Amino acid sequence: MEELFIELLKEYGYIILFVWSFTEGEIGLVMAGILAHTGDMWVPMAIFVAGLGGFVGDQMYFYIGRYNKKYIFKKLYTQRRKFAIAHLLLKKYGWPLIFIQRYMYGMRTIIPMSIGLTRYSAKKFALINLLSAWVWAAVTIIPAYYLGEEIIALLQQARDYWYFAIPVGGLFAFGVWYFFHSVEKSLARRTKEIHGPRVTAQKS
Repeated sequence: MEELFIELLKEYGYIILFVWSFTEGEIGLVMAGILAHTGDMWVPMAIFVAGLGGFVGDQMYFYIGRYNKKYIFKKLYTQRRKFAIAHLLLKKYGWPLIFIQRYMYGMRTIIPMSIGLTRYSAKKFALINLLSAWVWAAVTIIPAYYLGEEIIALLQQARDYWYFAIPVGGLFAFGVWYFFHSVEKSLARRTKEIHGPRVTAQKS
């Protein structure tokens, strides 16, 4: 099964990378960096394809927010706090938020949709989003390309000592989730302090 997956990556690598980037996956970008290290991908093309996939994904979320507001309010009601936070961050930071939102786990789909709900220029969003997507792809793929041997060795050890790697990976994932969850709660408190508790619910 593992060999089949590797063969698929080698044969359809750029297509898989595009789809993976479309659905927000740094793991896919790291894999692209490793494949570039082994000579199965070309770094500039991998960055171009991954960035394009990330760009298309965020554009889709943006236009969902712009043209399907009823869907958002109905289907994403449980995410109302995150929408309020995204709205506050956009007002406070403006376009830099678009540039860094790819690194804000838990908010990466909410922020483009929230911006789509506003009157923010679609052309300006698209331009910043495209540049951001290519930078995001480059800063993930290039280090993986240069550290290919080390990453491959680490993955080999993780496979050999899976009984140790699984709990460590689980603790790391929990730590990342807890950090961003704490940041989200802190931002939610600031939203209430600035706008009051009723406004937070309305902005969702």
